[in-house]
Amino acid sequence: MEFLKLKGSEMAPVLPALAELRIRVFRDWPYLYDGSLEYEAQYLRKFSSDPHAFIAIAKDGENIVGASTASPLLGHADAFAAPFSERGFDPARVFYFGESVLLPQYRGRGLGHKFFEAREEHARNLGRFDIAAFCGVVRDQSDPRKPADYAPLDPFWKKRGFEKAEGFTTSFSWKEELEGDEIAHPMQFWIKKL
Repeated sequence: MEFLKLKGSEMAPVLPALAELRIRVFRDWPYLYDGSLEYEAQYLRKFSSDPHAFIAIAKDGENIVGASTASPLLGHADAFAAPFSERGFDPARVFYFGESVLLPQYRGRGLGHKFFEAREEHARNLGRFDIAAFCGVVRDQSDPRKPADYAPLDPFWKKRGFEKAEGFTTSFSWKEELEGDEIAHPMQFWIKKL
């Protein structure tokens, strides 16, 4: 296994593989995301244009099997900054941890911890962020689509020092079915002081 930390122009070569990995991993519960390479290319182009953006990559040989992104919160949708500014936090001081996507067969090997450590290190090195934050989709736990063996990541996030920020919520829309419309999904923020 190889673990890479990329920023700036170093990110460009891995963006197509990251797009495919995002679609593949987020297709599963709890996101049920029916993504397209066109949307992913647009999203990742905007993300990678931020000079402070960062990607941690896990490779097995030549294959990217996991990735984790981070960038300043203000580079994301306005709806992501609103819960912070509404509560007196300066969104310019928040570093947003985007996705962590890892193929199922590589989980449980400590890569999730390495992803968080790498993003926190990058945010601290920038020297202008007080808070690390991310958000996760909120699903009805009685939803029949939920796999019987699904285990929420809350205990893992708490172990990494993140706390659920009560009242810090937003919504984000995506398609769950190829022919369906985008659906607004509630998102819960988790935060940690850097």
